[in-house]
This record gives sequence, structure tokens and C-alpha cells, in this order.
Amino acid sequence: MKFALKMLSTVAIAVLPLLAEAGAVDQLHQFLNSTRTLRAEFSQMVVAKNGRKPQQSSGVVAISRPGKLRWDIQKPYPQLVVGDGEKIWIYDAELKQVTVRKAGQAISGSPAALLAGSNELEKNFTLSEAGEADGMNWVEATAKADESGFEKIRLGFIGADLRAMELFDNFGQTTLIRFSRLERNPQLPATTFKFTPPAGVDVVGE
Repeated sequence: MKFALKMLSTVAIAVLPLLAEAGAVDQLHQFLNSTRTLRAEFSQMVVAKNGRKPQQSSGVVAISRPGKLRWDIQKPYPQLVVGDGEKIWIYDAELKQVTVRKAGQAISGSPAALLAGSNELEKNFTLSEAGEADGMNWVEATAKADESGFEKIRLGFIGADLRAMELFDNFGQTTLIRFSRLERNPQLPATTFKFTPPAGVDVVGE
């Protein structure tokens, strides 16, 4: 009996690394396959390569896959990113300026765009397990092409829920994002993903 238990323990120890290896990437696939809409609060910190003081912000994100997103930074300086599947509007209230981009350029405009598409993440990045840290299972996505704008991206999961993203761009800047109060597949009004530039602002781009 003791021998049998010892054998089971040995097998379990041998199998655990295999389960861990499959876990986080599978969690990402399941998350993308089962999530059509998403709403969450987020906190974001941007760390520059030159050691400058990190920039912190917070707000609300909403996504409707494929292609629609709303990334609403509310503090400390309001900034709004809205995508309707064809265009992305980036509205800086302080500068009174709206920048318009084609949706295909969204990957360089908002972290939310990485989750809003139909599996663009795996199309543009090679996925690998990144272990466990901060109570989360991590996936690392390495860019397949230089023009992606990002060297790599890390996504942290607790169970079926996405809790964190870490983006490392080609200029040495790191963006750390943590999600809270995340809702999967909520009903989102169509107006969530529509944007009309306010009167008196400058519109730049498309």
C-alpha cells in the first residue's frame, strides 16, 4: 500500500509540470472562445525606460468581439478610446483633440484592442507559458513581426478570468494593467461603441 501511494505521488509530481504547462495558454483560449462582451474596471501604470516617475491612471473598459472597444481613462486625466470595428477614435479632453485611426492600427493605440479582435493575438504573437506569479497563471505572447509595436505581452489569469495585462513595447516602455469587477458577456448598449467628436475639438487622421 505504501509502495502504491509512493508511486502515485511520484506520478503526480511528474504530471504537475505538464498540467501547468498546458494551463495558462488553455485559459487564454477558453477566455477568448467564451467571451463575446466584457466590461471591467482597470488600473494602469506606465513605466518608462529612462526611470521617469511611473504614470498611473484608472478607468473602465468595455469590449464587444470582434472589433469593438471602449477604453475610458477617467483619472487623473480623462482620455477616451472608442472603436466601432472600422475606426478608432482617441479623444484627449485636455488637449481638445481627437485622433482617428483605421481599426487595423488599433494594436498600437490601445491595449484593449488586443482582446477585441477575433484571435488576432495568436495570429500576431507566439504563445508560451510564463509560470505563476502574484497568484495568477501567466501567458507570454511574443510578437511575430516587428511592426506589431510590442516586443511581448503577458496576460495573467485566475481561473477563467483575465486579471492582468503587461505590455512591453519596442521602445522599452512597460504598461502594467490590473482588472477588477470584471463581467463576462454583459449586455452592452450599441452607443457604447459610437463616438461623435465634441464641437470645437481638432480632428486629426482619417
